[in-house]
Amino acid sequence: MSDREKWNLENAAAGAIAGFSTVAVLHPLDVVRTRFQVRGNFYAVSDGRGGSCLPLYKNTVHAIYSIARMEGLRGLYAGFYPAVFGSTVSWGLYFFFYSRAKARYKKGFDQSLSPGYHLVAAAEADAVRTIFKEEGWRAFYKGIGSGLFLVSHAAIQFCAYEELRKIAINLKSRREKTDVKDGDRLLNSFDYAMLGGASKLAAILLTYPSQVIRARIQQRPSSDGIPKYLDSWHVASETARFEGARGFYRGITSSLLKNIPSASITFVMYENILKLFKLSQSKLDASD
Repeated sequence: MSDREKWNLENAAAGAIAGFSTVAVLHPLDVVRTRFQVRGNFYAVSDGRGGSCLPLYKNTVHAIYSIARMEGLRGLYAGFYPAVFGSTVSWGLYFFFYSRAKARYKKGFDQSLSPGYHLVAAAEADAVRTIFKEEGWRAFYKGIGSGLFLVSHAAIQFCAYEELRKIAINLKSRREKTDVKDGDRLLNSFDYAMLGGASKLAAILLTYPSQVIRARIQQRPSSDGIPKYLDSWHVASETARFEGARGFYRGITSSLLKNIPSASITFVMYENILKLFKLSQSKLDASD
């Protein structure tokens, strides 16, 4: 096995472990979010006068505490196995194809890749991951349609991460007067968490309006059967007219609270697993 193939497999393994860890840590929040969406925040309790509504969960913390007390870990991790399997496989695939694409574009270049190459490499990798995650391998023979939004989102996120990572390494190398090539030694878990969160924030801010437009197009028609919106341009113009810029970011808070911690955990685990692989390889090389 060549060094490049081994590096691709190490990236896939690190990505898979990162995907597993992210779901393992944050799955209870997904359970709470699902219960809020399905049941709402209230449940009916009879008071002898026709019933009244009392809060089932006051907030997210109260919901986690209540589920843990009444249902135990099994309740907090309901549906865990399908979620963790999907996350593990999809992130493993993503980092495998992402490292392959970067190596292919980097061939012939002595320096690091430009933002454009990072963007294209990330888009290629996420095309594979999105197709597999959303529709399975059969989707490779069909159009990916609405999945293009997801591809652009991940491409922007990883491009931002790579560029922010280079900036952080340059700043630390100047401060500590060390070689930029020692980036793995310069950055720590806190740095990776901040870089992962910041890159996710950039991707959400740039692509969230597209998500709002897509969601509104998919709304059910009114009672007379006439759809509220004709096309994407109609959604955008009506939203801008009646709601302003704020309308394109409606509901973004919950998205930020869910996705930024997830991205931070994913990159912390991914980068540290790669460090362990490199450390073990260096020890093997030293012993030879």
